[in-house]
Amino acid sequence: MRQTLLLLSAAAALATAGACSRGDAPAAATPAAKPEAAMPAADPAQDEFSYAEPGKVKTTDLALDLAIDFAKKEIAGTATYTLDWVDPKANQLVLDTRDLAISKAEAVGADGQYEPLHFALAAADPLLGSKLTIDVPERNTTVRVAYRTSPDASGLQWLAPSMTEGKRQPFMFSQSQQIHARSWVPLQDTTQVRFTYKAHVTAPKDTMVLMSADNDPKAARDGDYSFTMPQKIPSYLMAIAAGDLVFRPISDRSGVWAEPAMADKAQKEFEDTEKMIRTAEGLYGPYRWGRYDILVLPPSFPYGGMENPRLTFATPTVIVGDKSLVSLVAHELAHSWSGNLVTFATSRDAWLNEGITSYVENRIVEALYGKDQADMESAIARGELKDEFTDANKALQPLVVKPGDLDDPDNNLTGTVYTKGAWFMQFLEERFGRADFDAFLRGYFDHFAFQSITTAQFREYAVANLLEKHPGKVTQAEFDAWLHEPGVPATAPQVKSQRFAVVDAARIAWTGTGKLPVPQLTAAWSTQEWVRFLEGMPETLTPEQMAALDAAYHFTGTANGELAQRWYPLAVRSGYHAADGEMAAFMARVGRRKLIMPIYNALVKTPEGLAFAKDVFERAKPGYHPITTGSVAAAIAGAEKQGGKAPAGNAP
Repeated sequence: MRQTLLLLSAAAALATAGACSRGDAPAAATPAAKPEAAMPAADPAQDEFSYAEPGKVKTTDLALDLAIDFAKKEIAGTATYTLDWVDPKANQLVLDTRDLAISKAEAVGADGQYEPLHFALAAADPLLGSKLTIDVPERNTTVRVAYRTSPDASGLQWLAPSMTEGKRQPFMFSQSQQIHARSWVPLQDTTQVRFTYKAHVTAPKDTMVLMSADNDPKAARDGDYSFTMPQKIPSYLMAIAAGDLVFRPISDRSGVWAEPAMADKAQKEFEDTEKMIRTAEGLYGPYRWGRYDILVLPPSFPYGGMENPRLTFATPTVIVGDKSLVSLVAHELAHSWSGNLVTFATSRDAWLNEGITSYVENRIVEALYGKDQADMESAIARGELKDEFTDANKALQPLVVKPGDLDDPDNNLTGTVYTKGAWFMQFLEERFGRADFDAFLRGYFDHFAFQSITTAQFREYAVANLLEKHPGKVTQAEFDAWLHEPGVPATAPQVKSQRFAVVDAARIAWTGTGKLPVPQLTAAWSTQEWVRFLEGMPETLTPEQMAALDAAYHFTGTANGELAQRWYPLAVRSGYHAADGEMAAFMARVGRRKLIMPIYNALVKTPEGLAFAKDVFERAKPGYHPITTGSVAAAIAGAEKQGGKAPAGNAP
């Protein structure tokens, strides 16, 4: 998942809004027990955020038969599991659920007919949801569960037509990472279980339905759709979307799905996608997923992108007309090797997905757009990573988080898993040389293809195929320091950007003399250079200085979210109220957490700003994803406890 293009300075606690509300009690279930947490993670390879017991039984294939009901904000139907009984003594199937109403569990008997099974749905744990235990005394290989979702499912967002680009039809999309798939399908919601899946989905006839599967660009828009995902994936990569969607091709194996009003702009912005695929293939081997399409979601999508196989979900906020933010596509595409192909086994190993992917992304950007572009993006990310580290979060700064230190799979430090992980890869590349490191990484993807692994497995492979194969270049102590020590090792390679040096000089000259850079200079600046210009500003400016910048560069009302999320907090801190109207409109229109949380966090630090934030949130909340709603609500609640001051460390 691409949390950011230009990484945030600190991670947010992603509140699972809606995850605690209970669905209808199942008619056939036994009385609910007290909330039951998953087993503590004594074993570093154990997933403490799932009730599933993959050591006893694993799902190998999932078949869904679902109906989408926009009026009820509900998905209802059946999930059928093909099971591999690993433990010869096991006779229970344990599934993860959150706010699901379970009406029936059945198994296929020897005669081919479905027979009822006894099941129990435990009371909800605030984080993990409800454990669903199904007794399978005959150890049947096919089990089916009938269920329906809650309108408040944490992994689904339902949008009224007014909240979409075209304003014509409602829209629904999922966000399953990390443990939100359990809110729309009962399943073994852990990366340690990989399965193929197929689905039959019905929806209103004027609605196009897509999944992270084999979407047919020529599919008839008739409300009846079938999908197949032939490669084994973990649960967080299951995805579904439905709305007024049309297709625009980019190449024979790639294209864009979007609302009609956005489709042509998205096709133009992402026209380099096929070049990205070929670049990645040249580095790391063939693309193994068939098609690679991009779905542009409404602006309420809480992230930059999500790497759902065959169908990347992307925010429209990266479509700015100059391709300056398309590294998001490079990132999500890179997940086709790092993350989707080779997946972390526990959320404590998240850097295996995001860090290696961020490194591959940077290599794609360098190959297509030049080293200057890649270096600027690395420099911004590394600078913000340093700002992320505090004494209070040292336990989360190692790439490998110890069992028990991560309280929620969504609460890893963003910069650590993305930027520190990529920096580690760049360190290894520099020490071993690009040719040898590329060969190692390509071999790594081949060796662990379609597996979920721990950092210990990565380390073992790297020792044998990198450190011992090329002795004397990196010591074991240096290697392990990246994995297990907080902060960034002193041996980390540095990156310098000449283009940023020019930006810095221009900003320093302006703050000293009041003379703005000449238009001939700034006219050629990319988004990254403008980000650098704004990020280097003093904590506050005078209203006159803000007005001068605004008159020259029109930051207020900018369509570029990367600039908006830096300009508006500066306006708040500087008391520049001329930006208030456009700032409120931006916060109401955009639901991407990375772009709006810096604004909310700046506002809630004063009583006046807190009142402003609460007013905007009340109006914007119906269009926010539950994950965004939880983040904003937490920031406001924290500030209210502090009497109008944001708690220390509160950041998106």
